[in-house]
Amino acid sequence: MRSSSDRSANTGAARLLAACAARLKSSAKAGEESFVWVDIGDGSEDNVLLMSQFMDISSFSHIYVVNCRSPDLLTSGRQQVSSHRLKWRNVERLDCHPSAVWMMGPTSATIITFSYSLSRMGDFMAVIDKSIKMLDPDGLLGVVDYFTSSKHDLPNRQHAFVPRWLWRVAFDPFGYDIGPERRQYLDRALEADFEFNGVERVPYVPFVGAPCYAWIGHLRTSDSSKHTRFPARASDEFEGKRPSHFPPTFLYSLSWEDPRVDEGVLQITPQDTVLTLTSGGCNALDLVHQGAGLVVSVDINPAQSYLLELKRAAILRLPYSDVWSMFGEGVHPQFPNLLKNELAPFLSQGASNFWHTKSYYFKNGLYYHGGMGRLIRAVRLLAKVMRQERWIESLVNAPSLEKQRELWFATVGRYLLQASIITRLFAFLVTNRVVLWFCAGVCRGQLKLIQKEDNIYNYIVRCLNSTAQHSYLRDSNYFYRCCLTGKFAHGCCPRFLERKCFDYLKVELAKKRLLICTGSFVDELRKRKYSKVILMDHVDWLEQHDIDILCAALHDQVVVGGRVIWRSASRRPDYAKCITRAGFHVERISSSEQYMDRVNMYASFYVGIRQEDKSDAVISPIF
Repeated sequence: MRSSSDRSANTGAARLLAACAARLKSSAKAGEESFVWVDIGDGSEDNVLLMSQFMDISSFSHIYVVNCRSPDLLTSGRQQVSSHRLKWRNVERLDCHPSAVWMMGPTSATIITFSYSLSRMGDFMAVIDKSIKMLDPDGLLGVVDYFTSSKHDLPNRQHAFVPRWLWRVAFDPFGYDIGPERRQYLDRALEADFEFNGVERVPYVPFVGAPCYAWIGHLRTSDSSKHTRFPARASDEFEGKRPSHFPPTFLYSLSWEDPRVDEGVLQITPQDTVLTLTSGGCNALDLVHQGAGLVVSVDINPAQSYLLELKRAAILRLPYSDVWSMFGEGVHPQFPNLLKNELAPFLSQGASNFWHTKSYYFKNGLYYHGGMGRLIRAVRLLAKVMRQERWIESLVNAPSLEKQRELWFATVGRYLLQASIITRLFAFLVTNRVVLWFCAGVCRGQLKLIQKEDNIYNYIVRCLNSTAQHSYLRDSNYFYRCCLTGKFAHGCCPRFLERKCFDYLKVELAKKRLLICTGSFVDELRKRKYSKVILMDHVDWLEQHDIDILCAALHDQVVVGGRVIWRSASRRPDYAKCITRAGFHVERISSSEQYMDRVNMYASFYVGIRQEDKSDAVISPIF
């Protein structure tokens, strides 16, 4: 059913081999000794040629290409592959049943792959068991094949009744059993390390694609803490669904809360388990740098999770120069190649699909995309139309804070304070509900909180003028610098882009100290106990019923002495009382009556400290 000429162009095989190569190259053994690879398939050299796109074939001391095209093959033989396309002498073909490979070829293997062959084996359990015995302690077993799901399967594998029935019937005459049993056995026998479920073109049948998967696992008995080839697996087991009211991308390309202020209030220790909203992901990485034992980052918008996954994978897999180009400058001309060879093998399926679709973001600037990107593009376009690009460069590179103040209040700051008709009209156009949501991520509930205490124009003027007066854009305030220029500077950037922090995170993230989840904040809160919870401005978005549910979960899941912090568009939000009733001592740290922090976008900043419940206090009996 499948021709060897189709193999080299096959997406499933390419994903499998790229993921295997990425793990082999980062292995602790890479460069110290050669690898042994056994590829069980149709005996052709196509997979070897495909692997050569991802790593040097001379890294393997032996490559055994096993021809198992006929499962009932009784005769056995071995020969050197002599195709004119191959220039390597370490490739050998074995004509035998897969269970007999160990008798003819190697006694152990670093990597064993099944290339559209496992579905043709009736005795697949025995073959998998013998393959596992052949694996090195830190070896890999990979499979690429067609599949259908069971009636109740994992979300990324699930098929409806008609496709389940149709595909099994279609493949059966050609000797393929593509049911779920083989992968279920792999899940039981090995620890899954990589999985991708997609659609594969069916050879000789135009316009038809069949479900196909790529899967990699390693021995459960191996000490994964010693395997740098196995950095933290993407935590999302399924591709998250975007809420209907969200755009098909992320709203925030960077976190819009000041981690420097948070750090002083939270007082992070290695014993802390921290829950935070993902947003742009910068602050989640900052919490790992601060030393938290485990950081759980959750967002209901899957695109925000995919952005953080990309940042984590880039830190783990790439040198500092590439990470700076991607997230400092926002531009990397080689991003598609980096994604294919180095990053996608360590992303969840949803993140891999998202970034393959959005790889053009890094062509003209990451920070010009997403919800916040619309705002940055608008600022840059306005500056270009008004010929004020030099003014922006002068503002963000002012030699001192005093010079920055002078430049701001001599121009934009003065116009904002005068509030002329033209200024008011322009403000109306950029501060309506639609623009605030799709460009700045300000929801309807938050807008109502602002309008309850002030009008939106005064709110924005206070924010911008106070920031320009107290926060230095050249050396400190990377939030507004990015808004004005679409990129960061080496001396003014999120901490994960600083060289020392980058080197620290490259080690610590491999210890699986960051868990990325897509879903409801309350659902993730209920899964474990936390000592620190960062609500950001999440509660501003909630109705009273949802606030009550959140407060009850905070009461149950935050340990005594634990801290909860949040920001609000209101100086005194009513829900602070609800959090107090949930067992917290609540204190307002700062408000917009004065300069708050480098973001300076909110009206108040609160902390709640979990108190011991009186009903839970242990009373010693008196005799």
